Amino acid sequence: MPTREELVRQDAEDLKRLGYTQQLFREMGGFSNFAVSFSIISILTGAILLYGYGLKLAGPIVNTVGWPVVSFFTLAVAASMAELASAYPTAGGLYFWAFRLGGRGWAWLTAWLNMIGQVTITAGINVAAAIYLIGAVTRVFGLPRDLKVPVFGSLTNWNFQLCVMVVIMLPQILLNVRGIRWTARLNDFSVWWHIVGVAVIVLLLVFFASHRNPTSFLFRFENVANPLDASSAELAGGRAGPALVFGNVHVPSPLFAIFPGLAGFYRSAPFVLCLVLSLLQAQWTYTGYDASAHMAEETVMARLNSAWGVFLSVAVSAVVGLVLLVMLTWAIPGGDVRATASDPYPVLYIVDHNMPRLFANLVAIVIGGAMWLCGASSVSSMSRMWYAFARDDGMPGARKIRTVHARYGTPVVAILVTSALAVAISFYAAAFTVITSISTIALYLAYGIPIYLNFRNRRRRRGEFASAETAPWNLRRWAPLVNIISIVWILFITVVFSLPPNELVLWTMLLLALALSAYWVISARRRFPGPARPPE
Repeated sequence: MPTREELVRQDAEDLKRLGYTQQLFREMGGFSNFAVSFSIISILTGAILLYGYGLKLAGPIVNTVGWPVVSFFTLAVAASMAELASAYPTAGGLYFWAFRLGGRGWAWLTAWLNMIGQVTITAGINVAAAIYLIGAVTRVFGLPRDLKVPVFGSLTNWNFQLCVMVVIMLPQILLNVRGIRWTARLNDFSVWWHIVGVAVIVLLLVFFASHRNPTSFLFRFENVANPLDASSAELAGGRAGPALVFGNVHVPSPLFAIFPGLAGFYRSAPFVLCLVLSLLQAQWTYTGYDASAHMAEETVMARLNSAWGVFLSVAVSAVVGLVLLVMLTWAIPGGDVRATASDPYPVLYIVDHNMPRLFANLVAIVIGGAMWLCGASSVSSMSRMWYAFARDDGMPGARKIRTVHARYGTPVVAILVTSALAVAISFYAAAFTVITSISTIALYLAYGIPIYLNFRNRRRRRGEFASAETAPWNLRRWAPLVNIISIVWILFITVVFSLPPNELVLWTMLLLALALSAYWVISARRRFPGPARPPE
């Protein structure tokens, strides 16, 4: 058996063949690599924070049917990505994969989508944690919901929630700056916190739940928030109607103006519309698992461990998440979906009405801790992607962003810059579901580009593509089918999550496409060299 030093040396040689020298400290084992993606997926973050969103639109069926459906298609995406992570074990993986498979233009587009997705997912995670922690503290300490806060006015004020977000992020940033060894230990701890935390919640509901709904209830469709109402806001003159909301500005919805029949369709709240809109709950939870690829240059036996990290983080989350969601739905007090979904903190509402106060407070602490750990892992992944792109002169200020701290061996400037951007984008969006939709679409488009290029090259038998010879972790003869399923699913969710009530996502992504196109034509096409090329 080779020693750890020999394995690390082999990883460095693999990296050198891809065109890079080892700069980051290679401290992560396979479990730690899996842990960073599992922590970012964090079923105790996405599935909990968007529990009420899904419940309002579709009722219990979103958890018992919607979650498994999304899990199945996401596993196809994860498997397609794992194969590429095995073939190209580098930091900033997706961007490098796209370059090797399709060239500079594809790489540049993938990088920007991935970087925007990484920043918005970190923003979404930490905004979510801030909103949740404010609610948890008021419940644990019995504070009134309308408690006034100096300067901000109320606990639910968006600016106050962003202030709490900054406070949450400061220790995450410091831990990430201190070095990969600290980050790896934190991620290892996070895995057990999530698994034990879910087990504690499930067992408490099994033995102490005072409300238990029949099995048939779990498959009920119930629309509490009409999609048209969810897409509306107060407009000029005091009237309410379909609206586009950014910051504190409300303007009439361009999409509803272009398609007048859309209002009637939304008002009728058909089952299919409500169900597909509600899938954001599960799909946003399944984001960020590309972190295992981004941490490849800090992982031992990266060709196998990074691939397994990508795939297993989704597979384990699928099972654990389903158990958690079914148990929570089973315990909805009196089967009253409306009351539960209308509460600002639906999961806390369920546990408050099902178990003694001591246990309910314990659950609140478990969930809050998981959200903070999730945010810390997301800062790690986000900064590595930006570092990798800056290393190849892909952005303004690249010389500073790509620097690695001599003592800690971490990309400190990348950590600070990306964390600041995560806060800044939250001021623009001013709505949690908008941030989550942007991050989901941007990340999955970044996932989809190298998957498509790999499929295209394999079908043509031309150019590079993952195979049993180049990727120890591979899909063998199932690869084309799994790739096709992945591509179709990514196109589907891109359309669905751009629809009202997240219309701002549609126009934001279109503006982003125009801005990136202009930037590429005017500047980047001539100046961007692309990733390093392997030595001859």
